[in-house]
Amino acid sequence: MDQFLQITLELLEGFGTTCLIFIITLALSLPIGLLVAFGSMSGFKPLRAVVRTFVWIIRGTPLLLQILFIFYGPALLFNVPVMPRLIAVLVAFVINYACYFSEIYRGGIESVPRGQYEAGQVLGMTRGQIFFRVILLQVVKRIVPPMSNEIITLVKDTSLARVIVVTEILKVAENWLLKGLVWPIFYTAVFYLLFVGLLTLLFRWLEKKLDFIKV
Repeated sequence: MDQFLQITLELLEGFGTTCLIFIITLALSLPIGLLVAFGSMSGFKPLRAVVRTFVWIIRGTPLLLQILFIFYGPALLFNVPVMPRLIAVLVAFVINYACYFSEIYRGGIESVPRGQYEAGQVLGMTRGQIFFRVILLQVVKRIVPPMSNEIITLVKDTSLARVIVVTEILKVAENWLLKGLVWPIFYTAVFYLLFVGLLTLLFRWLEKKLDFIKV
């Protein structure tokens, strides 16, 4: 019983790190992703080309590779001090998910019929008014399903932080596995399932709230 309590407390501590990675990544990558989306749709061709090439590179390489590069790369290439492990993980996650979110944003914005913009212009609305009053809610409704999938994937991707020895929940379970205990690995599944379950309920509720919007 004492061992079970000890393992539970350690897993909870690791789960705190998991939640920290999740929350900070989401808080930063969502707005940055929108900026990246605007860059990829820019009428300035050099900017559009640079942004789309960067997004292509990030989406085309594993997140695990990006974590390793951001943690070890600067020190090996430029002989600078290695950044804190958790910071390296957060930088990698924010860049990766901002690029994925940017494509979801772009797809949602470009899927709105051109006539919606033209109708707003006929009514004398500015581009900003058209976007925030006419387009935005339609875009939100369109992107909720793919965005929810990416956010749920983020929950599970946090386990990749263990590659540079950030002690998230799966790293804690792995440490016990190396001591000869298998069940903590399965115990972590309870935490993930509860977290993902709550997110699933949240997104279902959000989709129902947006049902009134016609797209």
